[in-house]
Amino acid sequence: MSNNSDININTLDQAAILMMSMGEKEAAEVLKHLGPKDVQRIGTAMTALENVPQEHVEFVMSNFLEEARSITGLGIGSDGYIRNMLVGALGEDKAGSLVDRILLGGNTSGLDTLKWMDARSVADIIRNEHPQIQAIVIAHLDGDQSAEVLTHLPDKVRLDIVMRVASLDAVQPSALQELNAILEKQFSGNAGSQAKTMGGTKVAAEIMNNLEATLETELMESIKEVDEDLGNTIEELMFVFEDLKVVDDRGIQALLREITSEQLILALKGSDDELKDKVFSNMSKRAAQLLLDDLETKGPVKLSEVEGAQKDIVNIARRMADAGEIILGGGGEEML
Repeated sequence: MSNNSDININTLDQAAILMMSMGEKEAAEVLKHLGPKDVQRIGTAMTALENVPQEHVEFVMSNFLEEARSITGLGIGSDGYIRNMLVGALGEDKAGSLVDRILLGGNTSGLDTLKWMDARSVADIIRNEHPQIQAIVIAHLDGDQSAEVLTHLPDKVRLDIVMRVASLDAVQPSALQELNAILEKQFSGNAGSQAKTMGGTKVAAEIMNNLEATLETELMESIKEVDEDLGNTIEELMFVFEDLKVVDDRGIQALLREITSEQLILALKGSDDELKDKVFSNMSKRAAQLLLDDLETKGPVKLSEVEGAQKDIVNIARRMADAGEIILGGGGEEML
């Protein structure tokens, strides 16, 4: 049996092991407080679990209990409820009752339910709606899902939607009620009576960050042709892989613990020496030499694979920044 000090499990795998160690009822109570992206990430990690050693389970449980003892209160928000991901993670039979428990306990709106749908289905639902309705939907979804939905919409409407997203601020209840009325045949929910803040240049920048590189470039050029100042503002807010150069050493070290070696190797194939040196300097000499050897022996890779790995790492970095685990110094923000 390994000593606990020798066990190294990233936080995502720890969450997956913890969920799989719980009963369905307990897991349901936890998962119903997570948003779609977190559930998808944990569900994917759960599917990859295989022959987990008992000492790893004990390690995860010990860490969880230690964390729990240090917390005096939990502020957890619910963003929607789980469907397809749990079926994929646990199978139809086992997931069925779990999905039902979570759904019966929630207050899911039509907009939140869209987060559980595949991008093509969302695009089909909003394809013939007014551009402002389309913009509200796109602004409400997570950046990577919004970007994928845009790829399934006609070229001529993408520019209009992104421009509208960048200009959104508070959406009035009447607009939300109209949108929920459109969705009521498939979903149920209450839009509420308060104006909802969504959209803006930051959201537009996040969507742009998640677009395929060629489409991102074309769309940015189109935005600048219509409104150069707006385009520059969005561009300044975009955080790209090369911006990791200005993340502090502690942040880089934390990020490296959350990504795989294969992701890092692919991503660095397309980066400059400055960023490579930044990564190497935050690793042990042995680990840095192994990474350098892997980079040198790695054969030619497709540009799409490099860009995909870079976007994955940027998304992980953004998630960690949102959780307060690291500080991103890119996107035009000055590090203090």
